[in-house]
Amino acid sequence: MDCHDSELSVVFVDNDEITDINFSFRGKNKPTNVLSFPMHEGEFGDLNPELLGDVVISLETAQDEANKAHIKFEERLSQLLIHGILHLLGYDHERSEEDANIMEKKSVEILRLVEKNINLDFF
Repeated sequence: MDCHDSELSVVFVDNDEITDINFSFRGKNKPTNVLSFPMHEGEFGDLNPELLGDVVISLETAQDEANKAHIKFEERLSQLLIHGILHLLGYDHERSEEDANIMEKKSVEILRLVEKNINLDFF
C-alpha cells in the first residue's frame, strides 16, 4: 500500500475509554497504550483505499510510560504513533520474533527521522 496518499485519524483517550475499546475489540479488560484499526482489511477493506485507518492512544498510559522511562511525554507519543501506524501498514510484532525485530528496526528508523533525541529508542 502506498501510504503517501493515505489518510489516518489519531484519537486520544483516557484509560477508561481505551479499556472499553480494548475489551470490545480484543477481549482484554485493561488499558493499553495504543490500538490500531486498519481500514483496508476485512469484507469492506476496499471501500475507501485512501483511508489507512485509526490509531487510538491513551494519554494517561503514555504519560505513565514516559515518566517510567524518563523521557518526554511528546517523545512517548511519537513512539506510540509510529507503532500504531506501522500496525496499520501491516507490521505485526506478535506474529513471530522475526516480525517483531523487523517492526522494531523500522520503528527506530522512523523515530530517528522525527525526534531530536538520538538516544531515544523503543521499549
